[in-house]
Amino acid sequence: MKRDLLSKSLAQMGSKPSGLSDPAPNLNEGGPRSLKSMSDVLSQVSAQSAQEIDVSEIADSEIADRFDVSEGLADLIESIRASGQQLPALLRYRRGSGPRYEVVYGRRRIAACRALGIKVKAYIKEMDQREALVSQALENSARLERSFIEQAIFATKLEDQGFTRAEIGEVLAVDKGTLSKLIGVARDIPDAVIYKIGAAHDAGRRPWLELRRLVKTEGAPEDGAILSLVPESGTAAERLGVLIAALAAGPVALPLATTAKPPAPLHRLGKTPVGYKSKGQRLLIEVSDKAARGFISFVEERLDRLYDEWKAKP
Repeated sequence: MKRDLLSKSLAQMGSKPSGLSDPAPNLNEGGPRSLKSMSDVLSQVSAQSAQEIDVSEIADSEIADRFDVSEGLADLIESIRASGQQLPALLRYRRGSGPRYEVVYGRRRIAACRALGIKVKAYIKEMDQREALVSQALENSARLERSFIEQAIFATKLEDQGFTRAEIGEVLAVDKGTLSKLIGVARDIPDAVIYKIGAAHDAGRRPWLELRRLVKTEGAPEDGAILSLVPESGTAAERLGVLIAALAAGPVALPLATTAKPPAPLHRLGKTPVGYKSKGQRLLIEVSDKAARGFISFVEERLDRLYDEWKAKP
C-alpha cells in the first residue's frame, strides 16, 4: 500500500512542468498535492532511464529519517561491488550554491557508491520540499524498518514542516494513538540524549515511553545531568536500559558533579543477548534480542529455587 501511495505521488510530480518555482500546495483542497493524487508514479519513474550522477554533486536531505546510514553499509558496498547498483536513488534539483542535487531517498546507496568511488544511478525529479518528504517517508517505510525513536524523530520533523497529524499518520502508516506517543517521546526527551543513545532497533517502544515518563517526573534531573548518565559504550539498547535504570533508582544514582562518570554499561553473558549489572542491593538483567525475552520470565519463575540454593550453601 505504501509503495502504491508513493507510486501515485511521483506520477503526479512527473506531470508537472520542470520549472524551479513550484506554487505551494493548497492545504484546503482535501489534502496536499503529494498525498492526494498518488496514481501511476513509481511505474512512470521506473520507466525512465536512470542517470549516472557524480556523488560530489549530491547534497544530503535536510531531514533524515534514519540516524545512521552506515549500519549494514559494508554488506551493501560488497553487493554493489559484485553485482552493480540494482535500485536507483531518487534526487531532486536544489537551489543555490553547492551540489546540484539533493537526495530524496537512497542515502545508503549513495554512501556505498561514494565508498566505491563510482557514480550513483539515480532518477531526477523536480519536486518541492513537501513532496520530497512524502516520497522519502513512503519509500523508506516500504523498504526499511525504522526503529521506534527514528520514527518518532521523523514524525516531529514532518510536523515542524507543516504537515498535519492526519497527513503524518498516513505517510507513516500509524494510527492517531501511536502517532501521539511517537511525537510525545521525541518532544519530551532531549534531542542530545536521544542521539547519544542511538536508534536502538531492538528496544521497541516501551523503554522509550518509560524514559519519557522518568524525564517528566517531578524532580527529574536537568537535561545535562540526564545526558551524563548515558554510557559511552554498549549497544544503543544497552545505553537506553542503563539510563532508565539510573533514573528509576532516584537521586542517589545521579552524578554529584558534571565531571562524574556515567554508569558502567551492562556486563555481557558471553555471546548471548543477556546483559546484567549488580550494584549494592540491586541486580539488573536485560536482553537485547526480542527472541530472548522469555529468559526474563524463566529467571523469575526460578527465583525461589535460586534463593533456597543460596541459603543452603555452607
